[in-house]
Amino acid sequence: MRIFWVQVVDASFLTEKAKETWSTTVKLDAVRGTIFDRNMNTLAVDAPAYTVAVNPKRIHDLKLEEPIAAKLSEILNKPLPEVMTLVTAKKNNGTYYDQREIREEGWKIDQDLADKINAYIDELRDKVGKNADVGIYLLKETKRFYPNDSLASHLLGYTDKQGKAVTGLEAFFDKDLAGTDGSISYDQDRKGYKLPSADEIYKPEKDGKNLVLTLDQNIQHFTEEALKEVYNKYQPISATAIVADPSTMDILATASMPNYNPNKYWETKNQKNFYDHSIKSVYEPGSTFKIITLAAAVQEGLFNPNETYKSGTIKVGGWPIRDHKRGGWGEITFLEGLKRSSNVAFVKLGYERLQKDRLEKYLEDFGFGQKTGMPLFGEQAGLLRLDSNAAVATASFGQGSVAVTPIQQVAGVAAVANGGKLMAPRLVKEIIDPTTNTTTKIEPTMVRQVISPETSRKVGEYLEQVVSDQKIGTGKSAYIEGYRIAGKTGTAQKPKKGGGYEANKYVVSFIGYAPVEDPKLLVYVIIDEPNDQYVGGGSAAGPVFKSIMSQSLRYLGIEPSSKPKQETEDETKNEGKPAKPVVIVPDVLKLKIAEAKEKLTNQGITFDTIGKGSNIVRQVPDAGTPLAQGNRVYLITEDPKNITMPDMKGSSLRDVLEFCTLLDISYTITGEGYVVSQETTKDGDKMHVNFKLEPMTGAPSDPPPK
Repeated sequence: MRIFWVQVVDASFLTEKAKETWSTTVKLDAVRGTIFDRNMNTLAVDAPAYTVAVNPKRIHDLKLEEPIAAKLSEILNKPLPEVMTLVTAKKNNGTYYDQREIREEGWKIDQDLADKINAYIDELRDKVGKNADVGIYLLKETKRFYPNDSLASHLLGYTDKQGKAVTGLEAFFDKDLAGTDGSISYDQDRKGYKLPSADEIYKPEKDGKNLVLTLDQNIQHFTEEALKEVYNKYQPISATAIVADPSTMDILATASMPNYNPNKYWETKNQKNFYDHSIKSVYEPGSTFKIITLAAAVQEGLFNPNETYKSGTIKVGGWPIRDHKRGGWGEITFLEGLKRSSNVAFVKLGYERLQKDRLEKYLEDFGFGQKTGMPLFGEQAGLLRLDSNAAVATASFGQGSVAVTPIQQVAGVAAVANGGKLMAPRLVKEIIDPTTNTTTKIEPTMVRQVISPETSRKVGEYLEQVVSDQKIGTGKSAYIEGYRIAGKTGTAQKPKKGGGYEANKYVVSFIGYAPVEDPKLLVYVIIDEPNDQYVGGGSAAGPVFKSIMSQSLRYLGIEPSSKPKQETEDETKNEGKPAKPVVIVPDVLKLKIAEAKEKLTNQGITFDTIGKGSNIVRQVPDAGTPLAQGNRVYLITEDPKNITMPDMKGSSLRDVLEFCTLLDISYTITGEGYVVSQETTKDGDKMHVNFKLEPMTGAPSDPPPK
């Protein structure tokens, strides 16, 4: 009866249980997709990692509990009592565990710490015996690695140690990046070996897709360095900057301070550091918003730059609205009102002339009060509520019932700059599937035509005078000699929660684009509540704008709109003399060193040879590049990883960036122009170079302060 019960009645149940014993499934992990910048520099990638584990039973047998616990505590920076608990861990029956992982400090550590653990294991083996089991193990895994640490941290986001995407692009594109894990199932014997006759069930893993961003790593670096400086100086709640190509709304850089290091996200205690102000914070924009009112007025034929009005104060429904200079400047033109950032001028344009319906329609068409479609979680829609005469009047100069996110402001002003087209922000250019070897391109998207190209051109010329007029222009701090810059400052009082405005708390900002005749770059800088109540958008945000814009223009090789004053004077002095020829860098790739040297020498080009190889494998700058007088060409003859940093005095910013990127050398840059000094430091195998740049005679430079 018992045999019958087992073999017949319970046969199916017992067979399934037996299969669980002799069947096994091995997980095949998919590789998470890599995130690149627009030039294919790696921003986020899966990298080897190690988890530290200990064998309490083995360590007890060796009687090494105390020294091992002390050393692991020192290397991993984990409290000694916690390590000792793991090293001496016992089961409920009183016997020692065979393995315990050291978390969190020993979980998914990088290669540097793993090397220290391995060195200690070798040290113990010298005492215990060669190849002996000393009870310390490194379990190989993978983790998400961000090669540039905090660079673009808010945009990229991070994955936690479990591999879960938490914020940023990592979270928004998680389905693309994560891929699909695979598996292999088979029958095994009691020792775990696959049975020869067993069938396999194989499900291949599918690696995640790679993202190619619109971001430029170097422009992101310029942006963050400039933001750090102003953040440290004024200690605001936050400082945010966005750099975009206005014609496509490609985001070239976006940053907020304070930020965090996604490689060590757990070390960031203040949750405010994770907050991406570029899409989540909503501000009353202040006078930078006047650009939108101006564009609408010009489009409707309501702005005459030479028409005059009485500045100072204007009343709306009995409520006075004043210019930032009490009493105003008397009877002035509307163009002067724009240069001086007169509130009264814009109340006349927005409230009196455009009036509620037309103003509101233009603000909506420029994208305010609605999300831009930025591919990140948490974007806010801002506020647009013109429900009273006062609201219409104050909205015309960027306060009251209008509030925007930085990305909305950038998209709106980009439409003014690019010929009137409102473009959706673009962060991802391409999605590459490594499994099928196919690429999906994401093209720029036009939302609507808001103003005409002719209106766009006129507004750009008016805004240019806000910067170029060094006597009364509120944007004069953003002036870059040789380039036509259009821009506008903003200084907005912060609203109180219960109504009204804070007396001494401000949001200061600057937005502008260049070159005016063919805009390639748009930069927006916003500083929330600097600790000096007397600084405005021009004095605090303007210099940040100038730093980012000037470095980016020169890095991208965008030629000045006009020759700098010094160059013009030099040409006048040398009138009638033959002009110096322009030298174009020749192609010397794959040539032998002697052949390359002869080719460069014949053209009068100075050069440095780097490496111990016999053929040229890389040249900086590339062939076809115009070479400034005094610059040199670097000839690289071996793998860049094996060579050291040469003396780059006299080199341009672009050459420095290209060279450091090629050699994967971290760097910081101060100043503008050409390299006058450099300082190299090393931390193990990692090299860092500090470059100091200064303008050379005849190079674009800033005008002396007035």
